Amino acid sequence: MELAQPTFLYTVLMFALVIGVLVTVHELGHYLAGRMFGIRAETFSVGFGRELIGWTDKHGTRWKLALLPLGGYVKFVGDLNASSQPSPEVENLPDNQRQGIFAFAPLWQRAIIVAGGPLINFLFAIVIFAGFFAVLGHPYTPATVDYIAENSPAKAAGFRIGDRIVSLDGQQIARFEDVVRIVSINPGQAVAAVVDRSGSATRLTVTPAVLVEKDRFGNVYTRGQLGVGSARQIVEKVGPGRAIVVAVEETVALTRAMTDTLVQVITGRRSVKELGGPLKIAQFSGQQASMGLLNLVQFMALISINLGFINLLPVPMLDGGHLFLYAVEGVRRRPLNPKVQEWAFMSGFAALVSLMLFLTWNDLASFGVFKQLAGLLG
Repeated sequence: MELAQPTFLYTVLMFALVIGVLVTVHELGHYLAGRMFGIRAETFSVGFGRELIGWTDKHGTRWKLALLPLGGYVKFVGDLNASSQPSPEVENLPDNQRQGIFAFAPLWQRAIIVAGGPLINFLFAIVIFAGFFAVLGHPYTPATVDYIAENSPAKAAGFRIGDRIVSLDGQQIARFEDVVRIVSINPGQAVAAVVDRSGSATRLTVTPAVLVEKDRFGNVYTRGQLGVGSARQIVEKVGPGRAIVVAVEETVALTRAMTDTLVQVITGRRSVKELGGPLKIAQFSGQQASMGLLNLVQFMALISINLGFINLLPVPMLDGGHLFLYAVEGVRRRPLNPKVQEWAFMSGFAALVSLMLFLTWNDLASFGVFKQLAGLLG
């Protein structure tokens, strides 16, 4: 039975909440890293557009809540543009007046400040997961094969009852959830497996079946399936320290899955049609929120990891692009020509806009908008 879709207004509000919180957290990472090195911030805005309310703190930073709640930004003193080139007002300042201006900070400090945004997104997810594990326990399933479906890929590959799965696709397996994660993103792709069979390592090759299924809201997914299962789940009671450790492991595993999926799309192993954009995130925000606060918070943790991961890609306009240019600057021992940086960021901006348009097109296609238009025009 499919659940009713949330209303449009509810979906928009939940999307604004998710994106607003996560982008604000991201910008807070930049701000806190800057404060650590004494870099002065001119503005920290929650939202964009006209200021609704605000105040100026003792450091001279204007904190404000703006009209449009979709994200936010931090602007350091003296920043001219997205490449953090100094504005004309500050680039000719004498050395004794350059203290606290981002563009004149040492290269390693600028790199840490830029990396602070993505890193705090990962930290935000770790805190959420650690809280879940500390309060509810850490659920996991032993990676032991307790049953095998007839006519399944696992049966054809030679899996046996009692096998303990040690590795898949070159990745170590600690629990059955690792098996599900790796198999899910490899439908129809041959995967190397190592199992512990009565104390001996046995190597197998298995091709997960392509499974198409719907969730409770009617969203269609394609994933891989082996046809094996484990009979029991363990809920491990963990203290704060252990909760943090398993939260880090969970975050690393999810980041690895995102990396593998991106590589598969780039190499053509997965269709670009599987990529979702802002409309999909909005849809899922409303759906998860409609199932309760815990579902929404967990969803925010997943999107936070995604935001941190995407921002570390070496694309100009993203934090990873800044870090790449800083690496080039470090190798050359002098900054790139301002014109080169400007062209790099313009190209990055064009690439990001193109990608967002493509993903939005994908989202509209997945919603059936173009089929409906074709039906109306036909």
